[in-house]
Amino acid sequence: MPETTQQYIQRILGHVQGQDAIKVQKATAPKLKKLIGGLTPKQLKWKPEPTKWSIAEIVAHLADAEIVAGWRMRSVLGANGTAIQPFDQDTWASVFQYSNRDAKQSLEVFRVLRENNLAMLRALPRELWENYGMHAERGKETIAHLARMFAGHDTNHILQVEAVANQLKSRASKKKKRK
Repeated sequence: MPETTQQYIQRILGHVQGQDAIKVQKATAPKLKKLIGGLTPKQLKWKPEPTKWSIAEIVAHLADAEIVAGWRMRSVLGANGTAIQPFDQDTWASVFQYSNRDAKQSLEVFRVLRENNLAMLRALPRELWENYGMHAERGKETIAHLARMFAGHDTNHILQVEAVANQLKSRASKKKKRK
């Protein structure tokens, strides 16, 4: 059974409970760079299961999600109380061909967009962190909440990338033993 909206929010925020959302976001690109650094293009496109994303697809998703993050926050800051539209990540993955994307290029796009969004947040006066938008599925989301959600979203996907990278290492190790 798919998780509810509330379960999703709790799971994502649970990844960053007690942590500084900005520090978590700042650390994401370097962590990803380290995780994917030694992997081949073929490994980056390997799927652990047919219904699961490859590392390349996850990193492409993060790059596109960072565009969404920047747009949502800027929309909220420009018009407090504005509507926030959801997006279908699976449709985007298909339409934008995440499976064909170069993971290292996606990571660079993500890194540049993230640095830009973090610079905006660092310059933001404290009172504007309470500006909010009304997400069509999740309800009221302040800038502070959005920052925590994107930090948790980062952590969620870092854990996925780590799991796939570990599976790849395990597969490589088994192949070496067979030889």
